[in-house]
Amino acid sequence: VARRGPTTYWTDSEFLHLLSCPTVPPQCCSARYNLAILMFFGFAVVYGLRVNLSVAMVVMVNGTNVQPFCTCCFIPSPHTHTQAVPQYSWDSPTQGLLLGAFFFGYLVTQIPGGYLSGHFGGTIFLGGGVLGTAALTLLTPLAAKGFLCDGVTFPAMMAMWACWSPPLERSRLITLSGAGANFGAFVALPLTGFICHSLGWPAVFYMWGAGCIWAVFWFFLVSDQPGTHPRISERERDYIIKSIGKEVPKVSVWLPVLPMMLSVPLWATIVSQMCANWSYYTLLTSLPTYMDTVLHFDLRQNAFLSALPYLGAWGLSLISGVVADSLLEKELMSVTAVRKLFTLTGLLLPAVFLVAVGYSGCSGVLAVTFLTLSTTIGGTSAAGVFINQIDIAPRYAGVLLGITNTFGTIPGVLAPIVTGYLTQDQTLAGWRSVFCLSAGISAGGALIFTLFGSGKVQKWALAEEDQIQTEAHAERDLLIT
Repeated sequence: VARRGPTTYWTDSEFLHLLSCPTVPPQCCSARYNLAILMFFGFAVVYGLRVNLSVAMVVMVNGTNVQPFCTCCFIPSPHTHTQAVPQYSWDSPTQGLLLGAFFFGYLVTQIPGGYLSGHFGGTIFLGGGVLGTAALTLLTPLAAKGFLCDGVTFPAMMAMWACWSPPLERSRLITLSGAGANFGAFVALPLTGFICHSLGWPAVFYMWGAGCIWAVFWFFLVSDQPGTHPRISERERDYIIKSIGKEVPKVSVWLPVLPMMLSVPLWATIVSQMCANWSYYTLLTSLPTYMDTVLHFDLRQNAFLSALPYLGAWGLSLISGVVADSLLEKELMSVTAVRKLFTLTGLLLPAVFLVAVGYSGCSGVLAVTFLTLSTTIGGTSAAGVFINQIDIAPRYAGVLLGITNTFGTIPGVLAPIVTGYLTQDQTLAGWRSVFCLSAGISAGGALIFTLFGSGKVQKWALAEEDQIQTEAHAERDLLIT
């Protein structure tokens, strides 16, 4: 039996495949890293489209009919909106409902997107999702319909990586592609503020529709599996296929629904991802409003400072993927231990800084510093719970990500609504409640995954022949001990 890590072993088939793998081909200009970079920019477009309403909301609301300022920190408004554009008399609860409604379409397409991507391939669904989101944004300034397309993108990504990512490069490839989300938020927030200030808020939705251009490169350069890619080198193709073991089978018509429902590691991933997303979506949708009503930054300062936390998260998520793979490659930790380490770091420490934000009062320097530290450290969870689906069930990775993202999107709907009601009186106490609630939920998610999470492939996710081998190795391990 070949040792895989401190507590796990390679199966016979896995070990033979690894031994027969050719030398690792160069990463630069490789098909697998080109795929990751294209995904990176695709998710940058998606998240750029996702945050534009958060900034535009600041100027869409008619300040003469709605009290927009925290009364305890009140100073004369440092900004004026001179563009002749429509404004609306939306109070805080109404704004929360609108920001939450932005995720309704995203919610209902996750599981169908994961299932169809696993069955028909992820290329068409990821590319079509980004293209549809950008195209529909061009058609309506409210852009709410775009998220009916956006919902299929992440499940399609995971379905593709089940076929494309060698086990010892999995963390860095998935975190690289997913890092586009933080990069998109970082770029979109200040750019949206500049556009709103210069051209008016309707221009934001029209200009971000330029993401359609990305789809041209995607459909020309990407294939569902290495074996069907027309431009991949033979050396890289053999390396990917042999390191994975075999081509990942398409998702069958019948899924192991009952074992999935009873899987404790899957529920640990679901609950932990929901908890992590609560604080992430709270900041993503409500941070510009906090910057405006409490800290009183003008529109361009607001947009830039709201973007700053996502720059740190982008960088640290990339680093965490490389470190996670290094720990696995050097056999210093098991997959389970690595996922728990990065989840605990990425959920618990940010919670501490969120509490600090709640008690920073009217100090813009302290608030921005703590927000930046919280979101930056949160980037480490990208190598933890957020890629755990492909660890526990590579065969159903797209479907599982659809399931976990469906539950994980519920905070996107509820968090802005709850924030709107907690802050309707525009007091520091209301915003303190928002940040402390987010911190408590995030810490709870870290605890749950630490106790119940796993990085081992679940029995219900194995093909029949693999189940037989797994049972044989379990008996052998028992004899060894």
